[in-house]
Amino acid sequence: MRWTPDPEALRDRIAVVAGATRGAGRGIAAALGEAGATVFCTGRSSRSRTCRSDYDRPETIEETAELVSSLGGKGVAVQVDHLDVAQVRALAGRIAAEHDHIDILVNDIWGAEILKGPPSTWGRPMWEHNLEDGLRILRLGIDTHLITSHCLLPLLITRPGGLLVEISDGTTEFNAENYRLSVFYDLAKTAVNRLAFSQGHELAAYGGTAVSVTPGWLRSEMMLDNYGVCEANWEAALDPVRGGGLPTAPPGFAESETPRFVGRGVAAIAADFARPRWNQRSVTSADLARWYGFTDLDGRRPDAWAPM
Repeated sequence: MRWTPDPEALRDRIAVVAGATRGAGRGIAAALGEAGATVFCTGRSSRSRTCRSDYDRPETIEETAELVSSLGGKGVAVQVDHLDVAQVRALAGRIAAEHDHIDILVNDIWGAEILKGPPSTWGRPMWEHNLEDGLRILRLGIDTHLITSHCLLPLLITRPGGLLVEISDGTTEFNAENYRLSVFYDLAKTAVNRLAFSQGHELAAYGGTAVSVTPGWLRSEMMLDNYGVCEANWEAALDPVRGGGLPTAPPGFAESETPRFVGRGVAAIAADFARPRWNQRSVTSADLARWYGFTDLDGRRPDAWAPM
């Protein structure tokens, strides 16, 4: 039998997914919704178009919130630029007024996918990179997490059991042994893993848990567009003889996952009363699937991090 989520597992829990517009953030918000949570979905891309994202993309936080509600939770869209301290403090004030606390905080803010450059630019010496772009990567990938935690963690520690999830690319172990694309990208992703470790040290005194979670090869909206496919026909990207001049995905793409897969991992930790077992750790979505037994939307348990 295919695994199905428990729609009451997180009922009445208050979650914030910072960076919920698309990709892993949207998948995490959706998975928390299918477990019954109330999810504040934040990001810059809104139907109001009053704040400009670094991407020229159609996805919005309102779409994510509506998806959360359609799956059984309650989605709340709040437009926030997580580099703007005043906006993040305003978010904290609203949640404090409406709910008094946060149970789950997910820091999935990124926004530097374009700045990291195409594969042809990876591995260049750092002095050949545009310095302004490199520093922007660090602002988007690290400062946003620090600002969000600083403003929202006071609401997470008001009661024991709070969960902070830092979303990164690569585990602590993997990133310690492998150079990641560029000095700037490498620093951003290793720093986020360390943030989970250091914040977990501080949250433990309040009965809280912090963990770093990395998805595998994510079939995000941007990734699917890169290969000219959609979720319904994603495997066509592996076909080396398809027409249209579209790029062919390498064999590893066969182990790719939907954004919901890592989301279900986050939801599983949040529903686990023994969640402190994960404090200060760095894990993959596949690690969590093996531990908790959940599957991706198609019933598979892909593992893009497994040795080929």
